[in-house]
Amino acid sequence: MKFKRIFLIVLDSLGVGEAVDSGSYGDKGANTLGNIMKNYDLFVPNLQKLGFLNTISMNKKESEAYYTIGRPKNKGKDSLSGHYELMGIQSDISYKTFDENGFPREMLEKIANETKRGIIGNIIGNPLAVINKLGDRHMETKSLIVYTTLDSNLEIAAHEDIVPINELYQYGEIIRDITSKEEWKVARVIVRPFTGESGNYTLTSNSRSYTLTPPNKSVLDILKNNELQVISIGKVHDIYNGYGITKIIKSGNNLEGINKLTDIMEKNFKGLCFLNLSDFDTLYGHTRDVKGYAKAIEAFDVEIPIILNKLNIDDLLIITADHGNDPTMPGCSHTRENVPVIIYSRLFKTPGQLEVLDSLADIGATILDNFDLEKPWMGTSFLDKLK
Repeated sequence: MKFKRIFLIVLDSLGVGEAVDSGSYGDKGANTLGNIMKNYDLFVPNLQKLGFLNTISMNKKESEAYYTIGRPKNKGKDSLSGHYELMGIQSDISYKTFDENGFPREMLEKIANETKRGIIGNIIGNPLAVINKLGDRHMETKSLIVYTTLDSNLEIAAHEDIVPINELYQYGEIIRDITSKEEWKVARVIVRPFTGESGNYTLTSNSRSYTLTPPNKSVLDILKNNELQVISIGKVHDIYNGYGITKIIKSGNNLEGINKLTDIMEKNFKGLCFLNLSDFDTLYGHTRDVKGYAKAIEAFDVEIPIILNKLNIDDLLIITADHGNDPTMPGCSHTRENVPVIIYSRLFKTPGQLEVLDSLADIGATILDNFDLEKPWMGTSFLDKLK
């Protein structure tokens, strides 16, 4: 069974239970979807029909799609390591994280010197809380707000009236270069523009990530090199640093991303359309907002019938995640979790439970197998299991 178009949707941070090595990450008991459901009466009838809720305990139940979970293999629990693995990139790099002691003075001095801006913050926190804590001081001093979510990242925030967006993007590039040094190597530098007034600062949709060049060829590169389309929606382009992408589509939030997806579904192409929905992570996981996270899942559920109705007979839809971010856990960082994997096509005759995937890379391997292309660095195709 082969497909002309594959649509891959990553529900950023929507994990479904602790990974086998979660203890080494301090994440025993993490279960983003499961713990949300323990604290909120989640109503997702469309996702439920696809077997989405079955992925928490891997109960064998009837479903309209194939469902299973994927176990992470790459080190780390950040978007970079998860997305790398999804596209067959093996990475044993332990990117740097910085604890309550903050970023080293030498690094901050170098950032200040090269951006010619003062630095405030150097704290741990979720983006919205940080800008509302330090926004007034930023407006007065015009200094850059620097912080981390305790994942492997360095985030900089500035009000759009104080630092023009393009100038802030330039700072992001400068800081990415600075943090490429081995002792400071974070997975991502994230630029967070914001607007608003004292007591009511809000993040805008103009955030941008600066990552590293992928360490080896990905599924995306192989598709592109074989003249297939690779359409990225959301932060996908930024995560892979542009490698393997043939068309870039920006989106500022989940709904906009879904709307861009359904627009693309009306186009004639052969290849992959890859969408990341980041609101789950940025707005609700890091802020530990259980109710907000739950409502975002319900909002996605409402869009499922629209997405399914736009699928052609020879299309394949895969819904998964890249890591966890359990809003019931302490702190504000990601959690090391297994991810849900939902596979749907109108051609399926006997959908149901699949065996657990030993790696998120099995998804990328399946995509390449579908187009009769070379195998990636890691992953095993499950294409022959889809009937």
